[in-house]
Amino acid sequence: MATETNNEVKRRSFLKAGAGVAIAGAIGATLAPLRNMKSGTLDGFFQQHYTRLSKDDIQGIITRLEGEIGRDYGAKVTIKDPKPKSGVRFAYALNLSRCNGSRRCVTACVQENNQSRDPAIQYIKVLEMPSGTFDLEQSDHYYDDEQVPKEGKYYLPVQCQQCENPPCTKVCPVEATWKEPDGVTVIDYNWCIGCRYCMAACPYEARRFNFSKPEIPKEDINPDMGYLSNRIRPVGVVEKCHFCLHRTREGKNPACLEVCPTGARVFGDLNDPESEIRYIIKNKRTYVLKEEAGTVPAFFYYFDV
Repeated sequence: MATETNNEVKRRSFLKAGAGVAIAGAIGATLAPLRNMKSGTLDGFFQQHYTRLSKDDIQGIITRLEGEIGRDYGAKVTIKDPKPKSGVRFAYALNLSRCNGSRRCVTACVQENNQSRDPAIQYIKVLEMPSGTFDLEQSDHYYDDEQVPKEGKYYLPVQCQQCENPPCTKVCPVEATWKEPDGVTVIDYNWCIGCRYCMAACPYEARRFNFSKPEIPKEDINPDMGYLSNRIRPVGVVEKCHFCLHRTREGKNPACLEVCPTGARVFGDLNDPESEIRYIIKNKRTYVLKEEAGTVPAFFYYFDV
């Protein structure tokens, strides 16, 4: 990202401080919560874009955030900032013949990623689909998961597709979201102005907006956090699945994969010719959602046929 001129700095400062108010009439965004900020949070609001922060800057911000979370939630947490590994390109595959619609992946994701319980935020949406169709218009998001799997149905979990050509990053007016070298699209929560253009641009409805301060019981907080992933997000910003990068960049699997009761989920490095994900891409008839959108997802679906 190019170095900013003084005019660019002023433009971004104006956008960050005022765009939420300017857009409010059109999409209902508001910066009213800023008036209720507690001591210290203004530092986060006016800090530089993540990509321009030095290692020392990041460490200072992490120390501040750990203190704020401890103050607001009464939990002792550790925030890391794992970087992408050179030459790695993450991808996901999901065997639709095995998924039983239990939504255990949804629960694990909420717990792992410190998503608000009230209002409820969930990165994964599981759709109950009629057999023989991939038409999402025929899906049911509100099915009874106590009675699954159902005859004549299959189950289609949808989350961020980590697109190679993500439209969400193109519409952000302040470049608060971008694609990392390992294929994960991330969000700088302290730079996001909450305009929600990215939500409108996403064909998969994979992004969520924090309308109020996240409510998470102290005992439910996952203390192992990543700066660009599962740290507790502030009110008024967008969030989404990030392939559990605080785990996957350290060689672990995403939380949703680990709890899948049927082994329907596969995660790995597309650049590794010996990986299971590469085997699936090569040997299975895989599908991507809304191929016509031209987003080139890194999330593949397949059936046992």
